[in-house]
Amino acid sequence: MKVEIHPSWKKELKLEFGKEYFKDLVDFVKNEYSYHTCFPKGDDIFAAFEYSSFEDTKVVILGQDPYHGPGQAHGLCFSVNDGIAVPPSLVNIFREIREDIGKPVPNSGNLERWAKQGVLLLNATLTVRAHQAGSHQKKGWEHFTDRVIEIISEKKENVVFLLWGGYAKKKAKKIDSSKHLILTSGHPSPLSANRGYWFGNKHFSKTNEYLSKHGKEPINW
Repeated sequence: MKVEIHPSWKKELKLEFGKEYFKDLVDFVKNEYSYHTCFPKGDDIFAAFEYSSFEDTKVVILGQDPYHGPGQAHGLCFSVNDGIAVPPSLVNIFREIREDIGKPVPNSGNLERWAKQGVLLLNATLTVRAHQAGSHQKKGWEHFTDRVIEIISEKKENVVFLLWGGYAKKKAKKIDSSKHLILTSGHPSPLSANRGYWFGNKHFSKTNEYLSKHGKEPINW
């Protein structure tokens, strides 16, 4: 695995990289990538930590697994590469942004533009075997990403955490709500959204209002 992360993140996470569970995880992932088709490509596994520094991180969006279809996953949760059809969940995210703040739906599902503004697009599990959702769960990734959330909560203030769906909501206990904003709703997947658990959450305007209130530049969603 090629660890291409911002130096500030490397500093914050170096203790995790040295722990036995992480060494075991690296061995597992290397083996999987050697014998199976896995996503995202190796150089993109830590992409969530590449675009913005630890200091500049002001929003965290938590996903579950990377996309497991060809060409989709590139290391940022909910995001897909340019030229790839926008997945249903992301379609619903863009629809909510349009209804919430009036921004037109973009043609591309590439969310690098968010990451560069300090939005950490973090999947709980950073790798997956092709066409096998959840195949790399419970191998150590969840422990690592839990620690990422805890470190942000402990060392930073006034970060917005967007927790969508039951899986993400469980992470709320890792976050100090006295100094951060936690926004929860149903998942943007069609199954949840069509039951009324997603649309109307206004998370994007609420995020920007909170950031502005605390002297931070709002996100250009």
